[in-house]
Amino acid sequence: MTTITVEWMRAIETLHGVPDNQLQWFIDNSERREIPAGSFAFNVGEPMTGTHVILSGEIRICQMQNNELRELMIAESGRILGYLPFSRGMTSSVAGEAIGDVIIYTLPMDKIEPMIRHHFELTQALVHIMTNRVRDYTSFIRQGEKMMALGKLSAGLAHELNNPAAAVVRGAHSMKKHLQLQPEFFKKIMEIKMDEAAIDLVKEKMFEILSKHNTHKTPLTLIQRSQMEDDLTDWLDDLDVENSAELAENFVEFGFTIDDLDTFKQKLGAKDVSPVFNWINNNLITEKIVSDIEEASKRIADLVGSVKTFTHMDQGYDKQLTNIHDGLRTTLSILQYKIRKGNIEVTEQYDTSLPPLRALIGELNQVWTNIIDNALDAMEVNKKGKLTIKTERDKDCLKVIITDDGPGIPAHILERIFDPFFTTKDPGKGTGLGLDIVSQIVRQHKGYLKAESKPGETRFIVSLPIQG
Repeated sequence: MTTITVEWMRAIETLHGVPDNQLQWFIDNSERREIPAGSFAFNVGEPMTGTHVILSGEIRICQMQNNELRELMIAESGRILGYLPFSRGMTSSVAGEAIGDVIIYTLPMDKIEPMIRHHFELTQALVHIMTNRVRDYTSFIRQGEKMMALGKLSAGLAHELNNPAAAVVRGAHSMKKHLQLQPEFFKKIMEIKMDEAAIDLVKEKMFEILSKHNTHKTPLTLIQRSQMEDDLTDWLDDLDVENSAELAENFVEFGFTIDDLDTFKQKLGAKDVSPVFNWINNNLITEKIVSDIEEASKRIADLVGSVKTFTHMDQGYDKQLTNIHDGLRTTLSILQYKIRKGNIEVTEQYDTSLPPLRALIGELNQVWTNIIDNALDAMEVNKKGKLTIKTERDKDCLKVIITDDGPGIPAHILERIFDPFFTTKDPGKGTGLGLDIVSQIVRQHKGYLKAESKPGETRFIVSLPIQG
């Protein structure tokens, strides 16, 4: 088909109820254009030329991000594009590239006003297209923003979970190998003849040292540790203790000193020193493996708990009382991998006397995530940074101030950062909806959001009414 007709236009769902005379008026006042494959029917930043109807072919609709076109959709035959009645935009925000040869009919801009005055049903149908376009476009971009945020979250969690999960596997493997050695240790221990006093001394002294290790441990420098291990190895060698180097390493790790071991030695026979010390070492190894597995498992449980809190799973969607610091800490936990990767120092200055806040908890977590994630991205150029999160009372509101020491936001960009679809990030890293969503959530809570920036200091200030 190369020529548009009333019957063809009526087949377009949105125009189904428009009278034939109005459709014919649209055809009579439109200009037929042929767009060769690879050419643009319209381009970003160019003035709108009118309302376009695609008669045949397909047009790839793209958005410009950092001088690169990002595909949004493919418009097929029967699609209405371009300027629509009552739209405030007079320049194109997207580009339309022909896929193959395309034929379009364009109602020029100077015909829009007469159409609005004299053809109500046609105008109404085109306005309906405009509202659908805004809804669909916003939904598409927001879905992309959610998927991008989910991707970042998943990547960070994968890294965070990998280390403790690997530690559990290593610990279980080490424990299995360790337990296989138990029969040999058992044989040597059963050959020892010790009186009850000596047995009590070994038991009490060992568990006293283990208790100290679990509650308080004085850190040693590498030189101090090496020197203590060498001294202890020499002392054990003098007593012909088997596995002296391994024992010395573990004893120093758990805080045993030569004086502690000398106390044991005085209650033991010469031939019992080596098996008893190796029995003690065997218990220390078991303790260490179990502690490592426990710590790794706790880290996994904490991360799962953080995700549950962050997403506010199993909770309703009504506003609830919450400690604002819980959400901030959870967000930092979720972003921990990115914080470590960026060599970021985090300072938390929380006013713990603040009352609970009535809010949509899951929504607020999106606010903290977007702002903190943007701050981390901003500090990437310095290969390090300092992130400060402060809370304080502001009359009937709670104020959260998130500050980074990145390069800052130029004034001409700062005034646009809350605009929908505005982004300075590379293609694929941002859609320009993050701060728009933040702004909407803050307004939903009847609060206010402000950004201040200068080189070396960018602050986002979120103020939320306590009673929501």
